[in-house]
Amino acid sequence: MLIMDNQLKELRSLAAGAENRRTETGIPRVAMVQGKIPEHLLAAVYDPMINLILQGSKSMTVGNRTLRYDPATYFVMSIDLPAVGSVHPAASGEPYLAVSLTLDPAVLSTLFGDLPKPAVRMENNPGFSVASVTTELMDAWIRMLRLMGDPDAIAALAPVYEREIIFRVLQGPHGWMLREIAAPDTAMARVNMAIQWIRRDFAKPIGVERLAERASMSVSAFHRHFKAVTNLSPLQYQKRVRLLQARTLMVANAKSVMAAAFEVGYESATQFSRDYARVFGLPPAKDAGRILGDTRDARVT
Repeated sequence: MLIMDNQLKELRSLAAGAENRRTETGIPRVAMVQGKIPEHLLAAVYDPMINLILQGSKSMTVGNRTLRYDPATYFVMSIDLPAVGSVHPAASGEPYLAVSLTLDPAVLSTLFGDLPKPAVRMENNPGFSVASVTTELMDAWIRMLRLMGDPDAIAALAPVYEREIIFRVLQGPHGWMLREIAAPDTAMARVNMAIQWIRRDFAKPIGVERLAERASMSVSAFHRHFKAVTNLSPLQYQKRVRLLQARTLMVANAKSVMAAAFEVGYESATQFSRDYARVFGLPPAKDAGRILGDTRDARVT
């Protein structure tokens, strides 16, 4: 326990320069964040990643499933997922602090090629979960973040530490998720292909039958596997992506409710407002106004 406490202390010190938004470290695919993050930035389609909490806590809601993670736990997301997050300071008042590694399919494939294939394969399981960190994983993260103070060593050593971080996750309870997503003949990999198709053409009508055919599955099997991996049906997934994009258009691009609705593929502004309020708790205009008001208040204070 003392070893892990010391590791957390060093990691917090190394990440102390993070801001309340994604803060690049100069190390490829490694970022950090600290403090109160604007709510609308936490509602997004998240890229596959490993996220390590150093201070405070975070909750992530995908569909109707909410996961909470605290210091010395890490979050694994093996596919692109539309999620709503919230962060909280530590009980003693210190701000939320976390580091993340965005997963690169090429790095995963190369690493898996050097490892023995597992005897057991998992099917019908979610593509995201939380696990307790180990001292070995923490040690790899420490060496990775120390590179911020030695930029000349990044090119040579960051790829080594990246592989080690992924390897340590592979040894954990949710390592199978990374293996499943990298193997082309698994249900999770086929669902991931469908997700990429949906994300690319989210504003267009989708046919579940067509998606199932392209994924080489029956409609019933495709729907079952998709829901198991994402906690959403294919149509619900598309709807969440549309609503998140519309929120960004209204808040960041000052689009009107009607313009945002039509741009993301809705044909009815009324249906858009109804779906939006169901997900975000307020009609679109009121929600966008609240977010913009909170942003202005934050700048003033």
